[in-house]
Amino acid sequence: MLTFALRRLLVSVPMLVVIALVIFLLLDLAPGDPMGNLPQTISPEVKAQMREALGLGEPLHVRFWAWMTQIFWVEPQVLIDHVFGTSFALEKPRVLSWQSRAPVMFEIAQALPQTLWVVGTAYVVGILVALPLGIFAAYRQYSVFDNASTFVTMVGYSLPPFLTGPLVIFVFAVQLDLFPFIYETTHRVTDWESFTYQVRQMVLPVLVLSVQTTAQISRYMRSAMLDNLSQDYVRTARAKGMSEWVVVMVHVLRNSMIPVVTVIALGAPAVFGGAIITEQVFAINGIGAQLIGAIKANDLPLVHTLTFLFAVLIVLANLVADLLYGLLDPRIRYG
Repeated sequence: MLTFALRRLLVSVPMLVVIALVIFLLLDLAPGDPMGNLPQTISPEVKAQMREALGLGEPLHVRFWAWMTQIFWVEPQVLIDHVFGTSFALEKPRVLSWQSRAPVMFEIAQALPQTLWVVGTAYVVGILVALPLGIFAAYRQYSVFDNASTFVTMVGYSLPPFLTGPLVIFVFAVQLDLFPFIYETTHRVTDWESFTYQVRQMVLPVLVLSVQTTAQISRYMRSAMLDNLSQDYVRTARAKGMSEWVVVMVHVLRNSMIPVVTVIALGAPAVFGGAIITEQVFAINGIGAQLIGAIKANDLPLVHTLTFLFAVLIVLANLVADLLYGLLDPRIRYG
């Protein structure tokens, strides 16, 4: 399995290079001028000097190669320096944000913890609710619970975050006054009271993000369970006198998880996509809000890097799904 993982990682490198090139070309061809937001009082000569300082006067292939070198070579050295206290990346040029003139990876590292807290919690909650929901709905097919869960999950999957966000704010924050509707990014947990407030302010964004996750995974879980419950090996296991718990929760569940693993692994990047909207609704200062702000300001280095990191996340999610196949299905062997 280790050899397979290393081989997949090596194959992913040229694919990520192509993805980076496509993103770079699309952003370069997109309408908009980084100098367009500057005051009109600035002379054309000063604007030309600023464009030159940002590297916009260089040819496209030169700018792309500089970005690739800084992302794939300099930034890993910066990480090594930060962890081990070395100085490999000392005074080497890094990808800088056009807004703050700070390193892009530093800007992302500042906003990433907030997104990971909210997105990670929402995804775990969604999975923990979806799996038993799908299992029980399949086991009690066409029951009242199955019909009710099918209706609720279909509605939940159909509602986008930009609709469920204001809806839960109106109901739970405005009308019932149970939870705050503005997420305080600067809040720090120092005692029990601050911890309870942190939990309360996470409830609404986690609820919004976990709705679609729960709906999607539970539907796949139900479908996979129904496919396996009608198989011959299930009837054989019951005929041998195995308890219903062992038949369903050991044999059927393990085989049913094989297709669901793909949905769970590939769903993580999708949750980050939903976080872009959710962070705007709840004023969370995460990478979603950072991406929207960078797009509005034409901060191409930050937009390019964030978009590329989303692509890396999708590639890694595919790799994780393939590796989990071997753990769940003993018939799969990696050469």
